[in-house]
Amino acid sequence: MDESRWQKSACILCECNCGIEVQVQDRSLAKIRGDKTHPGSEGYTCEKALRLDHYQSRTVRLTSPLRRRADGTYEEIDWDTAITEIAARLKAVRDTHGGDKIFFYGGGGQGNHLGATYNKALQGAVGAKYQSNALAQEKTGEMYVDGRLYGGHTKGDFEHAEVVVFVGKNPWQSHSFPRARPVLKQLAADPERTMVVIDPRRSESAAMADIHLQVRPGTDAWCLAALGAILVQEDLVDHAFIDDHTSGAESLLAAYREIDVTDYADRCGVPEDLLRETARRIGTAKSVCTYEDLGIQQAPHSTLSSYLNKMLWILTGNFAKPGAMFLHSSFAPIAGAAPGGGGSRRPKSAMQRALGTATDLAAAAAVRLPAVLPDFLATRLGALLQPPVAKVAGGGSGAKPTGGGRRTPVTNARIIAGLVPCNSIAEEILTDHPDRFRAMWIDSVNPAHSLADSESFREAMRALDLTVVIDIAMTETARLADYVLPASTQFEKWECTFFNVDFPRNVFHLRAPVMSPLPGTLAEPEIYTRLIRELDVVGDSVLEPLRRAARRGRKQFALAFFTAVGSNPKLMPLAPYLLRETIGETLPEGAAGTASLWGAAQLCAMANPKSVRRAGFDGTGFEPGDKLFDTVLRGEGVVFTLDDYEHAWDYVRRPDRRFTLEIPELLDRVRALADEPSSWVTEEFPYVLSAGERRSFTANTIIRDPSWRRRDHDGALRINAADAAGLGVGTGDRLRVVTERGQADAVVEVSDMMQAGHISLPNGMGLDNGSAKVTGVAPNELTSLHHRDFLAGTPWHKYVPARLERIDA
Repeated sequence: MDESRWQKSACILCECNCGIEVQVQDRSLAKIRGDKTHPGSEGYTCEKALRLDHYQSRTVRLTSPLRRRADGTYEEIDWDTAITEIAARLKAVRDTHGGDKIFFYGGGGQGNHLGATYNKALQGAVGAKYQSNALAQEKTGEMYVDGRLYGGHTKGDFEHAEVVVFVGKNPWQSHSFPRARPVLKQLAADPERTMVVIDPRRSESAAMADIHLQVRPGTDAWCLAALGAILVQEDLVDHAFIDDHTSGAESLLAAYREIDVTDYADRCGVPEDLLRETARRIGTAKSVCTYEDLGIQQAPHSTLSSYLNKMLWILTGNFAKPGAMFLHSSFAPIAGAAPGGGGSRRPKSAMQRALGTATDLAAAAAVRLPAVLPDFLATRLGALLQPPVAKVAGGGSGAKPTGGGRRTPVTNARIIAGLVPCNSIAEEILTDHPDRFRAMWIDSVNPAHSLADSESFREAMRALDLTVVIDIAMTETARLADYVLPASTQFEKWECTFFNVDFPRNVFHLRAPVMSPLPGTLAEPEIYTRLIRELDVVGDSVLEPLRRAARRGRKQFALAFFTAVGSNPKLMPLAPYLLRETIGETLPEGAAGTASLWGAAQLCAMANPKSVRRAGFDGTGFEPGDKLFDTVLRGEGVVFTLDDYEHAWDYVRRPDRRFTLEIPELLDRVRALADEPSSWVTEEFPYVLSAGERRSFTANTIIRDPSWRRRDHDGALRINAADAAGLGVGTGDRLRVVTERGQADAVVEVSDMMQAGHISLPNGMGLDNGSAKVTGVAPNELTSLHHRDFLAGTPWHKYVPARLERIDA
């Protein structure tokens, strides 16, 4: 291989997945630069992407499957032995206790989503019913609100908005939209535009803002409610938009009219005149968009704050126009969502969640089956594809509320978007309940480090009959597993992300491998394929006709495949496996694992026919999907749907294309704010700890090598100057942080970012690298399971009551 050649790939450190180009030398990413031809990032990268070689070549890699011995140590075994034994033990759990007792966590880490489609096929093969991932400790509250309001996921046109509101969001560090830092600089420099930041910290973004609403920690709901109340009480709402495009507004407006703005300003610690100035700026701007993130999504009133945040742009009519909010297409759904959006709804089969497969297309509400399908099959699939839209989207039109119809078997926790709340997982295991989980499959994630109350999760893993981890390194979670399976890195295999949320051009990027896999490792599609073969759930009587059809051509294969799954719905959860074993054999060498994306491309084209055609993928029957798939296989960023602003309405999943504003359980919480406490600290724990702040040299824990951090090597405890003086400490000293769950020692950094009583520790620290000492604090040794959102169950990582103790030399 020519090591001087620049190869296209993408960053894997946040959901933006900016396009990059790399030069490889001795299995290292020797040079990295932004890809100027990438249609999403256009050459931009932050400094973190340029240090990705610390993930690729400076991680202590696993190179053989491992099996735990009775004494807790591990022994290397070959792949055939690992597959045979794991399949037998999965069968034993399934046959003894039921497949629903096998719990799946993860199924694709950041940017590692292609293997997750095959993870879903394994769930189908064993009859699993419960799963979760990191979204369930971050985004499920927002998903619930999105699902009830309009049935999809929204994003903002930050590049063109007159007013941008960031709520619990510091995009200077966390990015999350294309070219974040240039956009922020342009926004801050333009006197005609206004940046508003709602954050208890004076973050980098807050320091750039025109208006910083520096709320007291945990009081965002009062701040957001006050802003909405001012809009209503001063008649700054867009009545025409509300009348023409919403239902259920009157009860919401009545609740806002009851709010005492003066009291709420006092509760959140923001001057009333500043709240009124902000609301008036929002209410009179030509365009407004907002962005909420973990600052409120992992804090008290998470789901309620999401609801109140979205009312700022809905009440002012800021949707489907330049500079405002939009709903968008998706290449493949994540977390139970469907093509066209990511709303909360009743989860369906594993295949549907992963591929946006046949039955999941119903949620798009405008599915067009190719005319080449036989009438009998079109009729059968049509009925399967299109259940009542109201039931899919939730709320309104007499439909039952979504995002809560399913509950977990032991704790009765609400399941949103098909995801078990992360704070409930250990509780679902550490019990003698007959329906407790008995086995756990963990893929490309590290929950023993990332979930609240790490010790409880470790105890839960030890209590299970079987635990299997797939990863590239011996993580904190892998050290507890019965079997550890070594995966190839994200630059050694075909990979992608399904975080495709751009508008009006939505972009998907299938990344080609830039080097061969490390010997002894396998890509996840291959691991799952071998396991499903061993489970013997699909016979040659199904596979051989599909293989013959694939050899004859794409059209013949498409007809054969959709006929097979249409006539036998039991095959649907296994669709990725079927594709890998059939059409996968016709793909270029090494690319068989991308076969599941053929299904995703076909179904994306069916769900979004006009948008896909506008992006250049035309033709009849299955041709648009085939053209899209072939273009994706080139390994570059691809614009797969092309819309205009008015097309955002096409993604509203309601029969009447209206937003449903009345969500009774959240309106009740709006009214209850007047009498609720707005502080949860105690005399014993007087400080509020934000556990997991994003900083310049923190990222997802896939970068385990601490040497990648140029600054803040130890992950300092940030503290206000007055608090530091009261404790008699300064920068470089050490303090002990104590919470109800644990304690840890940290280096102090006195910072004007923090207000009195508020302290923070960064994310991504406290990792055991295997070859170096642990640096920094693992924040979830300090967090608690029982501090969680009342509806979504999301943890209070950003509001952990704590105390500080001096460490005497």
